[in-house]
Amino acid sequence: MVPEIFVEVVEAFKDRFTTKEICECFEIPRSTYYRWKRRVNQQIPDFHQLIINTCKQLSHRVGHRKVREILWKDYQIKKNRKTVQKVMQKYEIQCRVKVKRQKYIAGESKIIVPNLLKQDFKAEKPNQKWVTDITYLPYGPKMLYLSTIMDLYNNEVIAYKISDSQQVDFVLDTLREACNGRENHEVILHSDQGAQYTSYAFQALAKENGITTSMSRKGNCFDNAVIESFHSSLKSEEFVAQLRATLTTTIVIEKVINYMYYYNYIRPFSKLNCHSPVEYRTVAA
Repeated sequence: MVPEIFVEVVEAFKDRFTTKEICECFEIPRSTYYRWKRRVNQQIPDFHQLIINTCKQLSHRVGHRKVREILWKDYQIKKNRKTVQKVMQKYEIQCRVKVKRQKYIAGESKIIVPNLLKQDFKAEKPNQKWVTDITYLPYGPKMLYLSTIMDLYNNEVIAYKISDSQQVDFVLDTLREACNGRENHEVILHSDQGAQYTSYAFQALAKENGITTSMSRKGNCFDNAVIESFHSSLKSEEFVAQLRATLTTTIVIEKVINYMYYYNYIRPFSKLNCHSPVEYRTVAA
């Protein structure tokens, strides 16, 4: 929720509902609303507005050090970096910190397997080649993670899970969902070398289900390009307008669920003769 818009919503409906009722409806604390209201009503100093405009022009992708350099280069304004940082924190316009992928999970063995897929992303039939990956959803009050498994036959998302933790159970639950009701004894399941996939628990579960695992070469994103491209599309198509908005955890999850349905059942693909993944599988059956 954009602060300015939410303040307008409260003002528009305060004659019919109390502030408390409106805040509860949007799952936003009243204290947050009043802080936003003070910020909206206050006069913004020219220097602060300049920083706000600079961050907006750069889509909030740079930190306070870079903003400080731009102020000096473009406007000959010399300020201490901490001053710029405080202004960005005040208006909540600091760039998002990229969360590092978990490299090790306590108590888990590390198993590396060969790259069997070798960037051959074509499958002749369903349940022949699956790809999986984890991505970040940094759009709500806390970081969420999305684990996805895709069938390369028709690029259908056959399983996904959302969690606030990167623990092994996260990917185990995704794999169990993918295996449920499917013939998976000849599947090659390709992933990167993330800690969850190299864990003994994940490799053992795959083996129990007759699945052969495959892994990308270390540091080579092209080896798992299809699933990484899908996660990129989900973010750009579903969340691009809310990059700086504050969404509730419930809304973030709902947007992912809606996108998954759209992607599987509605979105046409050229390589599938303009069918959606589910439609293509149904027609080809």
